Amino acid sequence: MPKVKSKPRSRQQRHEAKGPGPGPGPGIRFNTGLGQHILKNPLIVNSIVEKAALRPTDIVLEVGPGTGNMTVKMLEKVKKVIACELDVKLVGELQKRVQGTPLASKLEIKIGDVLKSDLPFFDACVANLPYQISSPFIFKLLLHRPFFRCAVLMFQKEFALRLVARPGSPEYCRLSVNTQLLARVDHLMKVGRNNFKPPPKVESSVIRIEPKNPPPPINFQEWDGLLRIVFVRKNKTLSAIFNSNAVKRLLEQNYRIHCSQNNLQIPENFNIGTLVQGILRDTGYSEKRARIMDIDDFIRVLHGFNAEGIHFS
Repeated sequence: MPKVKSKPRSRQQRHEAKGPGPGPGPGIRFNTGLGQHILKNPLIVNSIVEKAALRPTDIVLEVGPGTGNMTVKMLEKVKKVIACELDVKLVGELQKRVQGTPLASKLEIKIGDVLKSDLPFFDACVANLPYQISSPFIFKLLLHRPFFRCAVLMFQKEFALRLVARPGSPEYCRLSVNTQLLARVDHLMKVGRNNFKPPPKVESSVIRIEPKNPPPPINFQEWDGLLRIVFVRKNKTLSAIFNSNAVKRLLEQNYRIHCSQNNLQIPENFNIGTLVQGILRDTGYSEKRARIMDIDDFIRVLHGFNAEGIHFS
């Protein structure tokens, strides 16, 4: 039987058959000032994507996609990836990597500073974040609505340990309490610096975050105002912290605003220090220290102050 010659394929058809390219060549230079440390170990990339438990119907938000090592893996599994990138050179590399492949139609790129723009709708967030935006981004994420299902994020190891720290541990801080109020947070794995190009000066960790839905019925701005005060000196007793003149001035100002807005008369012999110390005694927290208090403790303290007309900002 005679052989049938196949038609020669076009360059685009050959590209589609091969799939996405392998990433940038050795010539590209990364800007470490923008936190550009590209995760190069495919085993780590695969593990992060697996731990996100992505679904075929998912829209995924990725911040700092770099050259697309993780982006490509996710595009193979989900409906869409929205990649937010500040560096137009890396945007070009990412576009080049998927150009002419079936994955290109599933990739949306947003160029600019993710902290200065509204987040789009997404089901999951998976990212090797630029470490300098870790703290503001995590709260932008947790206060975002509508709720997302989960986030799997790479952070500097020290920052990650603060996110998951429990009361009494050296890493326990305001960041720990604020994050754990709004979400369940789990440490997934440590990642050594040699898994990146160029290697950062610090070790890294991967964290999984699941927002609490519905969130606790607490005014987050006021909650954070309380924590700002008590974690300035987390090893001191609350009685000593709230006896500070600066703290008493702030609380008295807030108290007078509250009374004015609610048509309440302030007694002539009013003393904010006496009121505050009485609240701490009545709630049983005078001699407690922030470093060993959990979320329920802080909720009780906040409710105790609010019940007497003292608010935080």
